[in-house]
Amino acid sequence: MPLPSSSVSAQEIWAQTQHELRGALSSQQFDTWFRKVEALAFDGSTLELAVPNAFFRDWLREHYVELLGESCGRILGFVPEFCFTVRPMDAANRTETPSSGEQPSPMAPSRPVSELTLNRQYTFENFVVGPGNRLSHAASLAVVEAPARAYNPLFLHGSVGLGKTHLLQAVCHEVLRRERTFHILYLSCETFVNQFVAAIERGELESFRFRYRHVDMLLIDDIHFLANKERTQEEFFHTFNTLYNAHKQIVLSSDSPPKEIPTLKERLVSRFKCGFVTQIDPPCLETRVAIIKKKARLASSEVPDDVALFLAERIDTNIRELEGAVTKLLAHASLASRRVDLALAREAFRDLLVPATIHSIDQIIAVVTTYFNLKKGDLQSKRRVKSIVLPRQLCMYLARKHSPYSLEEIGGFFGGRDHTTVLYAEDKIQHLVETNPETRATVDQLSKKLVS
Repeated sequence: MPLPSSSVSAQEIWAQTQHELRGALSSQQFDTWFRKVEALAFDGSTLELAVPNAFFRDWLREHYVELLGESCGRILGFVPEFCFTVRPMDAANRTETPSSGEQPSPMAPSRPVSELTLNRQYTFENFVVGPGNRLSHAASLAVVEAPARAYNPLFLHGSVGLGKTHLLQAVCHEVLRRERTFHILYLSCETFVNQFVAAIERGELESFRFRYRHVDMLLIDDIHFLANKERTQEEFFHTFNTLYNAHKQIVLSSDSPPKEIPTLKERLVSRFKCGFVTQIDPPCLETRVAIIKKKARLASSEVPDDVALFLAERIDTNIRELEGAVTKLLAHASLASRRVDLALAREAFRDLLVPATIHSIDQIIAVVTTYFNLKKGDLQSKRRVKSIVLPRQLCMYLARKHSPYSLEEIGGFFGGRDHTTVLYAEDKIQHLVETNPETRATVDQLSKKLVS
């Protein structure tokens, strides 16, 4: 039954709305976006909510207002207006006590410290933002704007070569640009482990602890390196607590989310998840094209659109491989004294990028039309009935797997469709192959017929 809006408090409304939201969202979504939101006031028509920062406010407005309205509407019997007030979390509300009993020194060094040399190109200006990394990029910027108040800790995770190190170093560059006296310690987890072991051997643990626990910001790359290292995990746990309770910013990166790091103690998993955990996904085609062009410009060169698309279609694993491809392409152009064009790209990447077994589109169409008892004209028509759409998408999927043709060339064979249609077909069939045994069996049979 809806609550009487005239007498109910904002806190009561929000408590019940949170209960509704818990049932509609994953635990990670709820913890990330709604656990820290507080109700401030309700005037009968508008619910005022306190959020930690402007980024948080904008994200809720863009992605969750409709769900908020539905959830709150079930409580009140009508959908209220929502007013978001930015109010950083009060540091006094943090209740954890450092297990080590060590208090941070008020006389921290006034110079940046780094165990790794910062790459001058790893800045926010040189980071190409796309759908797969937009949230991680925005959260990293929020950390710069409000260290230890926006997201603490910030935990970035994703596969190798997707830009985690770039973002960590971009944070360093930007903080140092804005605040010269900010004391930063940025290093790899392997360095942390090695220095901890050396400190034990030399009997210098106190010096080690002072170094890591008296900084304004600690950034550690590849924190998954803590796996299977129980004593180092224990030491890092106390270091984390000391910094967190002193309201110092912590930024971590990993190849895996916290709960998937092998043998990581539950209390560390809990600490890592208490801030903001965000995943970086592989770049989409358009982002890969933008990355290639950006990397070329950083090398004082230009890559034409068709060349960038040619590379982006064939290199879809990670950003480092894209960087290597740009370097190789520009080296070929320089050594051969030629301009960068599609012909040069095809020559430079002939052995690496062309599939070992090459089929023409006509061969693929012949196999698919025979299997489904269709005509070639059916697949090239504009008809969108299910009996034709699926075989057409299978043709596009197989063409991507077994032919050297570009997205545009493949789309051209099927009634002049554009590259986004081919990408959609490839993604859909790949999803069905992974989730639907019948589709997987069909693709296997068609592939075998192609080989034979």
